[in-house]
Amino acid sequence: MSEQNPEVWPALPLDAWDETRATLHMWTQVVGKIRLAQSPHINHWWQVPLYLTARGLTTSPMPYGARSFEIDFDFISHQLIIKTSEGASRSIALEPRTVAEFYRLVMEALGALDLEVKIWTMPVEIPDPIPFTEDETHAAYDAEYAHRFWRVLVQADRVFKEFRGRFTGKVSPVHFFWGSFDLAVTRFSGRPAPERPEADPITREAYSHEVISHGFWPGGGEMKGAAFYSYTAPEPEGLSEQAIRPAQGFYSKEMSEFLLMYDDLRASAQPDEALMEFLQSTYEAGATLAAWDRQALEVV
Repeated sequence: MSEQNPEVWPALPLDAWDETRATLHMWTQVVGKIRLAQSPHINHWWQVPLYLTARGLTTSPMPYGARSFEIDFDFISHQLIIKTSEGASRSIALEPRTVAEFYRLVMEALGALDLEVKIWTMPVEIPDPIPFTEDETHAAYDAEYAHRFWRVLVQADRVFKEFRGRFTGKVSPVHFFWGSFDLAVTRFSGRPAPERPEADPITREAYSHEVISHGFWPGGGEMKGAAFYSYTAPEPEGLSEQAIRPAQGFYSKEMSEFLLMYDDLRASAQPDEALMEFLQSTYEAGATLAAWDRQALEVV
Protein backbone atom coordinates (compact mmCIF):
# COMPACT_ATOMS: atom_id res chain seq x y z
CA MET A 1 0.00 0.00 0.00
CA SER A 2 1.14 3.55 -0.61
CA GLU A 3 2.04 6.11 2.01
CA GLN A 4 -1.10 7.97 3.04
CA ASN A 5 -1.68 11.56 2.02
CA PRO A 6 -4.97 13.46 2.45
CA GLU A 7 -4.65 14.75 -1.13
CA VAL A 8 -4.23 11.27 -2.58
CA TRP A 9 -8.00 10.86 -2.34
CA PRO A 10 -9.31 14.33 -3.36
CA ALA A 11 -12.70 15.72 -2.36
CA LEU A 12 -15.38 15.02 -4.96
CA PRO A 13 -18.68 16.54 -3.74
CA LEU A 14 -21.35 15.63 -6.26
CA ASP A 15 -23.20 18.95 -6.04
CA ALA A 16 -20.03 20.80 -7.08
CA TRP A 17 -19.60 18.99 -10.39
CA ASP A 18 -22.84 17.15 -11.18
CA GLU A 19 -23.40 19.00 -14.47
CA THR A 20 -19.82 18.28 -15.52
CA ARG A 21 -20.29 14.63 -14.49
CA ALA A 22 -23.40 14.34 -16.66
CA THR A 23 -21.68 15.92 -19.67
CA LEU A 24 -18.53 13.87 -19.27
CA HIS A 25 -20.67 10.75 -19.00
CA MET A 26 -22.11 11.49 -22.44
CA TRP A 27 -18.69 12.28 -23.90
CA THR A 28 -17.33 8.94 -22.70
CA GLN A 29 -20.35 7.24 -24.26
CA VAL A 30 -19.51 8.79 -27.64
CA VAL A 31 -15.97 7.47 -27.42
CA GLY A 32 -17.04 4.19 -25.88
CA LYS A 33 -19.49 3.51 -28.69
CA ILE A 34 -16.65 3.98 -31.17
CA ARG A 35 -14.72 1.31 -29.27
CA LEU A 36 -17.81 -0.92 -29.31
CA ALA A 37 -18.21 -0.49 -33.07
CA GLN A 38 -14.57 -1.28 -33.84
CA SER A 39 -13.70 -4.04 -31.36
CA PRO A 40 -14.32 -7.78 -31.79
CA HIS A 41 -16.73 -9.19 -29.23
CA ILE A 42 -15.28 -10.55 -25.98
CA ASN A 43 -17.26 -12.49 -23.38
CA HIS A 44 -19.08 -10.38 -20.77
CA TRP A 45 -18.69 -7.31 -23.06
CA TRP A 46 -15.06 -6.85 -22.05
CA GLN A 47 -14.34 -5.26 -25.43
CA VAL A 48 -16.32 -2.11 -24.59
CA PRO A 49 -14.77 -0.47 -21.47
CA LEU A 50 -12.14 2.22 -21.24
CA TYR A 51 -8.92 1.92 -19.21
CA LEU A 52 -6.98 4.19 -16.86
CA THR A 53 -3.79 5.84 -18.10
CA ALA A 54 -1.20 8.09 -16.46
CA ARG A 55 -3.14 11.07 -17.85
CA GLY A 56 -6.75 9.98 -18.23
CA LEU A 57 -8.78 7.26 -19.96
CA THR A 58 -8.11 5.33 -23.15
CA THR A 59 -9.91 3.04 -25.55
CA SER A 60 -6.63 1.13 -26.07
CA PRO A 61 -5.81 0.31 -29.73
CA MET A 62 -8.80 -0.51 -31.94
CA PRO A 63 -8.50 -2.22 -35.33
CA TYR A 64 -9.46 -0.44 -38.54
CA GLY A 65 -8.67 -2.83 -41.36
CA ALA A 66 -4.91 -3.34 -41.27
CA ARG A 67 -4.54 -0.08 -39.34
CA SER A 68 -5.28 0.72 -35.71
CA PHE A 69 -6.18 3.82 -33.74
CA GLU A 70 -6.92 4.82 -30.16
CA ILE A 71 -8.73 7.66 -28.44
CA ASP A 72 -7.53 9.14 -25.14
CA PHE A 73 -9.09 11.52 -22.67
CA ASP A 74 -6.24 13.56 -21.20
CA PHE A 75 -7.41 15.11 -17.91
CA ILE A 76 -4.11 16.91 -17.31
CA SER A 77 -3.91 18.91 -20.54
CA HIS A 78 -7.68 18.55 -21.04
CA GLN A 79 -7.59 17.24 -24.56
CA LEU A 80 -9.25 14.39 -26.42
CA ILE A 81 -6.51 12.87 -28.58
CA ILE A 82 -7.04 10.49 -31.48
CA LYS A 83 -3.88 8.67 -32.64
CA THR A 84 -3.34 6.24 -35.52
CA SER A 85 -0.77 3.50 -36.11
CA GLU A 86 0.69 5.61 -38.95
CA GLY A 87 1.61 8.36 -36.49
CA ALA A 88 -1.13 10.83 -37.42
CA SER A 89 -3.23 12.45 -34.70
CA ARG A 90 -5.95 14.98 -34.03
CA SER A 91 -6.92 16.66 -30.76
CA ILE A 92 -10.06 18.33 -29.43
CA ALA A 93 -10.05 20.63 -26.41
CA LEU A 94 -12.01 19.44 -23.41
CA GLU A 95 -13.87 22.57 -22.46
CA PRO A 96 -17.50 23.64 -22.01
CA ARG A 97 -19.33 22.50 -25.14
CA THR A 98 -22.53 20.63 -25.91
CA VAL A 99 -22.63 16.90 -26.48
CA ALA A 100 -23.86 17.60 -30.01
CA GLU A 101 -20.80 19.73 -30.75
CA PHE A 102 -18.45 17.21 -29.12
CA TYR A 103 -19.92 14.41 -31.22
CA ARG A 104 -19.57 16.48 -34.41
CA LEU A 105 -15.94 17.37 -33.66
CA VAL A 106 -15.03 13.75 -32.88
CA MET A 107 -16.59 12.51 -36.11
CA GLU A 108 -14.87 15.25 -38.10
CA ALA A 109 -11.51 14.36 -36.53
CA LEU A 110 -12.01 10.69 -37.37
CA GLY A 111 -12.89 11.60 -40.94
CA ALA A 112 -9.75 13.74 -41.25
CA LEU A 113 -7.74 10.65 -40.28
CA ASP A 114 -9.56 8.51 -42.91
CA LEU A 115 -11.44 6.64 -40.20
CA GLU A 116 -15.06 6.21 -41.19
CA VAL A 117 -16.87 4.95 -38.10
CA LYS A 118 -20.63 4.71 -37.59
CA ILE A 119 -22.19 4.41 -34.15
CA TRP A 120 -25.67 4.30 -32.65
CA THR A 121 -26.08 7.83 -31.32
CA MET A 122 -28.57 7.09 -28.54
CA PRO A 123 -27.05 7.06 -25.01
CA VAL A 124 -27.58 3.98 -22.86
CA GLU A 125 -28.17 3.20 -19.17
CA ILE A 126 -29.57 6.64 -18.32
CA PRO A 127 -33.12 7.97 -17.92
CA ASP A 128 -34.55 10.18 -20.67
CA PRO A 129 -31.68 9.78 -23.16
CA ILE A 130 -31.07 12.42 -25.83
CA PRO A 131 -29.35 11.43 -29.10
CA PHE A 132 -25.80 12.77 -29.23
CA THR A 133 -26.63 14.70 -32.38
CA GLU A 134 -29.43 16.58 -30.61
CA ASP A 135 -28.04 17.01 -27.09
CA GLU A 136 -27.73 20.74 -26.45
CA THR A 137 -28.55 20.21 -22.74
CA HIS A 138 -25.31 18.78 -21.41
CA ALA A 139 -22.56 21.34 -21.98
CA ALA A 140 -20.62 21.77 -18.71
CA TYR A 141 -16.94 21.05 -18.20
CA ASP A 142 -15.17 22.06 -14.99
CA ALA A 143 -11.54 21.11 -15.62
CA GLU A 144 -10.68 21.01 -11.91
CA TYR A 145 -13.39 18.48 -11.10
CA ALA A 146 -12.78 16.38 -14.21
CA HIS A 147 -9.17 16.18 -13.04
CA ARG A 148 -10.24 15.26 -9.50
CA PHE A 149 -12.53 12.53 -10.79
CA TRP A 150 -9.68 11.02 -12.79
CA ARG A 151 -7.39 11.19 -9.73
CA VAL A 152 -9.95 9.24 -7.70
CA LEU A 153 -10.13 6.65 -10.48
CA VAL A 154 -6.34 6.36 -10.47
CA GLN A 155 -6.32 5.60 -6.74
CA ALA A 156 -9.22 3.16 -6.98
CA ASP A 157 -7.56 1.46 -9.95
CA ARG A 158 -4.39 0.99 -7.92
CA VAL A 159 -6.15 -0.68 -4.97
CA PHE A 160 -8.48 -2.70 -7.22
CA LYS A 161 -5.47 -4.15 -9.07
CA GLU A 162 -3.86 -5.28 -5.82
CA PHE A 163 -7.18 -6.88 -4.83
CA ARG A 164 -7.44 -8.51 -8.27
CA GLY A 165 -4.02 -10.11 -7.78
CA ARG A 166 -5.29 -12.07 -4.78
CA PHE A 167 -7.54 -14.22 -7.00
CA THR A 168 -6.38 -17.11 -9.20
CA GLY A 169 -9.72 -17.79 -10.89
CA LYS A 170 -11.23 -15.96 -13.84
CA VAL A 171 -11.30 -12.24 -13.15
CA SER A 172 -11.95 -9.21 -15.33
CA PRO A 173 -9.44 -6.44 -15.95
CA VAL A 174 -9.97 -3.29 -13.91
CA HIS A 175 -11.93 -1.29 -16.45
CA PHE A 176 -14.19 1.74 -16.81
CA PHE A 177 -17.71 1.10 -18.10
CA TRP A 178 -18.93 4.21 -19.90
CA GLY A 179 -22.56 3.04 -19.86
CA SER A 180 -22.88 3.02 -16.08
CA PHE A 181 -19.93 5.44 -15.65
CA ASP A 182 -18.09 3.32 -13.09
CA LEU A 183 -14.74 1.62 -12.57
CA ALA A 184 -15.17 -2.10 -11.91
CA VAL A 185 -13.41 -5.42 -11.35
CA THR A 186 -15.32 -8.71 -11.34
CA ARG A 187 -14.43 -12.16 -9.98
CA PHE A 188 -16.01 -15.39 -11.27
CA SER A 189 -16.69 -18.63 -9.40
CA GLY A 190 -16.26 -20.68 -12.57
CA ARG A 191 -19.85 -21.93 -12.48
CA PRO A 192 -22.65 -20.92 -14.88
CA ALA A 193 -25.40 -18.80 -13.36
CA PRO A 194 -29.09 -19.60 -13.71
CA GLU A 195 -30.44 -18.26 -16.99
CA ARG A 196 -32.25 -14.91 -16.96
CA PRO A 197 -34.83 -15.38 -19.72
CA GLU A 198 -36.39 -11.97 -19.01
CA ALA A 199 -33.04 -10.17 -19.29
CA ASP A 200 -31.93 -8.19 -22.34
CA PRO A 201 -29.06 -9.69 -24.38
CA ILE A 202 -26.45 -7.43 -22.75
CA THR A 203 -27.45 -8.37 -19.19
CA ARG A 204 -27.84 -12.04 -20.10
CA GLU A 205 -24.28 -12.16 -21.44
CA ALA A 206 -22.80 -10.09 -18.61
CA TYR A 207 -24.28 -12.36 -15.92
CA SER A 208 -24.02 -15.74 -17.66
CA HIS A 209 -21.76 -16.95 -14.82
CA GLU A 210 -21.68 -16.41 -11.05
CA VAL A 211 -19.88 -13.19 -10.19
CA ILE A 212 -18.85 -10.94 -7.35
CA SER A 213 -18.24 -7.44 -8.64
CA HIS A 214 -16.66 -4.40 -7.00
CA GLY A 215 -16.42 -0.87 -8.25
CA PHE A 216 -16.44 2.88 -7.79
CA TRP A 217 -19.28 5.11 -8.96
CA PRO A 218 -19.30 8.94 -8.65
CA GLY A 219 -23.04 9.06 -7.94
CA GLY A 220 -25.87 10.79 -9.73
CA GLY A 221 -29.65 10.72 -9.79
CA GLU A 222 -30.95 9.36 -6.49
CA MET A 223 -27.41 8.61 -5.31
CA LYS A 224 -26.22 11.89 -3.80
CA GLY A 225 -22.57 11.02 -3.42
CA ALA A 226 -19.72 8.90 -4.73
CA ALA A 227 -19.45 5.35 -3.39
CA PHE A 228 -17.61 2.08 -3.65
CA TYR A 229 -19.93 -0.88 -4.21
CA SER A 230 -20.03 -4.66 -4.10
CA TYR A 231 -22.66 -7.11 -5.31
CA THR A 232 -22.91 -10.87 -5.69
CA ALA A 233 -24.93 -12.27 -8.59
CA PRO A 234 -26.95 -14.34 -8.13
CA GLU A 235 -27.33 -12.93 -4.63
CA PRO A 236 -27.26 -15.71 -2.00
CA GLU A 237 -29.84 -15.75 0.77
CA GLY A 238 -28.72 -13.87 3.85
CA LEU A 239 -26.14 -11.66 2.13
CA SER A 240 -27.74 -8.41 3.29
CA GLU A 241 -27.36 -9.47 6.95
CA GLN A 242 -23.63 -10.15 6.73
CA ALA A 243 -21.22 -8.01 8.75
CA ILE A 244 -18.60 -6.29 6.60
CA ARG A 245 -15.64 -3.98 7.18
CA PRO A 246 -15.03 -1.12 7.74
CA ALA A 247 -17.88 -0.23 10.06
CA GLN A 248 -19.06 2.58 7.75
CA GLY A 249 -19.95 0.05 5.03
CA PHE A 250 -23.60 -0.98 4.73
CA TYR A 251 -26.06 -2.91 2.59
CA SER A 252 -28.43 -0.82 0.48
CA LYS A 253 -31.77 -2.55 -0.02
CA GLU A 254 -32.66 -0.04 -2.73
CA MET A 255 -29.60 -0.94 -4.81
CA SER A 256 -29.12 -4.56 -3.59
CA GLU A 257 -25.44 -3.79 -3.03
CA PHE A 258 -22.98 -3.17 -0.25
CA LEU A 259 -21.81 0.45 -0.26
CA LEU A 260 -18.95 2.40 1.26
CA MET A 261 -19.43 6.10 0.71
CA TYR A 262 -16.41 7.88 -0.70
CA ASP A 263 -16.51 10.63 1.93
CA ASP A 264 -16.37 7.97 4.67
CA LEU A 265 -13.30 6.48 2.99
CA ARG A 266 -11.61 9.91 2.82
CA ALA A 267 -12.30 10.41 6.55
CA SER A 268 -10.45 7.20 7.39
CA ALA A 269 -6.97 7.45 8.87
CA GLN A 270 -5.84 4.83 6.32
CA PRO A 271 -8.03 5.04 3.21
CA ASP A 272 -6.16 2.39 1.22
CA GLU A 273 -6.53 -0.15 3.99
CA ALA A 274 -10.18 0.77 4.54
CA LEU A 275 -10.96 0.21 0.87
CA MET A 276 -9.15 -3.12 0.82
CA GLU A 277 -11.10 -4.19 3.90
CA PHE A 278 -14.34 -3.33 2.10
CA LEU A 279 -13.33 -5.25 -1.02
CA GLN A 280 -12.12 -8.30 0.88
CA SER A 281 -14.92 -8.53 3.45
CA THR A 282 -17.72 -8.12 0.91
CA TYR A 283 -16.09 -10.71 -1.34
CA GLU A 284 -15.78 -13.14 1.58
CA ALA A 285 -19.43 -12.60 2.52
CA GLY A 286 -20.68 -13.36 -0.98
CA ALA A 287 -18.25 -16.18 -1.78
CA THR A 288 -18.88 -18.00 1.50
CA LEU A 289 -22.68 -17.84 1.28
CA ALA A 290 -22.64 -18.82 -2.41
CA ALA A 291 -20.33 -21.77 -1.65
CA TRP A 292 -17.53 -20.75 -4.00
CA ASP A 293 -14.45 -23.01 -3.93
CA ARG A 294 -12.39 -20.38 -2.14
CA GLN A 295 -9.43 -22.67 -1.49
CA ALA A 296 -9.00 -23.20 -5.23
CA LEU A 297 -9.70 -19.61 -6.26
CA GLU A 298 -7.70 -17.52 -3.79
CA VAL A 299 -4.00 -16.80 -3.50
CA VAL A 300 -2.81 -18.27 -0.18
